[in-house]
This record gives sequence, C-alpha cells and structure tokens, in this order.
Amino acid sequence: MAGKPKLYYFDGRGKMESIRWLLAAAGVEFEEEYLETREQYEKLLQEGSLLFQQVPMVEIDGMKMVQTRAILNYIAGKYNLHGKDLKERALIDMYVEGTTDLMGLITLYPFLSPEDKEKQLANITDRATKRYFPVYEKVLKDRGQDFLVGNQMSWADVHLVEAILMVEEKSSDVLVAFPQLQAFKERMSNIPTIKKFLEPGSQRKPPPDDKYVETVRRVLQMYFSVKLN
Repeated sequence: MAGKPKLYYFDGRGKMESIRWLLAAAGVEFEEEYLETREQYEKLLQEGSLLFQQVPMVEIDGMKMVQTRAILNYIAGKYNLHGKDLKERALIDMYVEGTTDLMGLITLYPFLSPEDKEKQLANITDRATKRYFPVYEKVLKDRGQDFLVGNQMSWADVHLVEAILMVEEKSSDVLVAFPQLQAFKERMSNIPTIKKFLEPGSQRKPPPDDKYVETVRRVLQMYFSVKLN
C-alpha cells in the first residue's frame, strides 16, 4: 500500500493551501514537513528534490512533484475531481484559473507594505464582487445544480469555496449580493470531508501572520520589498 502523500512547505497557507484543501476534500490523509530553516531548503535542492528550485513539493505515488498546478491536476485526476470528459475538464480548468487569479491577490497581501496592503484590500474586494463572483453566481443560477460542473463535486467547487472563505476573511459581507454563492458555500461547507477540514485542529492553516512572512523570507532569502505594480 502506498504511503500518505507528504507535503514540503512552510507552516502556513501560501501555494500549498489549495493542495491541502483538495487532498482533504478527497478524504486523503497527508503528512507535512515544514521548512523552517535555510538548511532544510538547501538540503532539498542538493538532493535534487526541487526540479525548478521551488516549493511546494509533494511526494506522492513514488514521485516528487513540484509546480502547484501540476500537483493539483494530478490529485484531481486521481480522486475523480476533474470531470467525466474533456469538456467538463475544460470548464473546470477555466473556473479554477479564474479563482486562482483572485486567490493570488490574497496570497500576495501579507508580503506588502502597510500602504500597499490598504490598496490591495480594496483591489481584492473590487475584483471579487465585480469580476469573479458574478461569473460563479450566474453559472450556479443558470445550471440550477449544486455544483459548478457536472453532477458531483469537482476541483472547481473546492477551489471556489476556499476562495470565498479567504475573501470573507478580508471583507465579511462580500457575499451579500450573491445568494447563489451563499447557498453554495453552505452546501460545500457541510460536505463531510470539507466540514472536517474546517473544524479546529485540522491541517487547514490560519491567515498568514508576521512569523510566517519572516520564515518565508528567511528560508528563501527574500529580503526585498514586494511592491504593487
């Protein structure tokens, strides 16, 4: 029997959090090794474990996988979360890419200066309510189904509920104008595997704090300031 997937990343969200979400939604138990020192990171480099010298890295099914999208694609395909045919997979990929764009704004947020954080917060809310959430609201309304694609939960649904909760942490009333998304969030949050992941004590990570930011900077030697364009 294959062992549990092992995740190599920091003790925080970042690009690994969507991988945690997808594994958890699929009901897959996983282990984690947190990068806390530069030496740990350099050891992975010297071993050749990081193909492009980047994390996240996931050991799964005898592979050392890097590149977040590739890892998520593999997990989605392995656990029947990537649609039943090519057309469904194309729709799922489109929705995932849109959600990823929105989540990228939030992932960048903790690394910004206080001044840029204020601008980014307004940007997150604006993009969510004017560009991304209206799309998913219409898809759910037009389909009249519980899920974005097909008749069962897919990677797109998991990614969207993760994004909704992330945006709500920044703006608690962001779903006021989106009744379909409110109902969707409620349904998804009560799927047993996801409900378990949302409970205290799970492997879900809290919003990034200063300690997380400093650890990432120290391990990756990122001592420059991230600036908004």
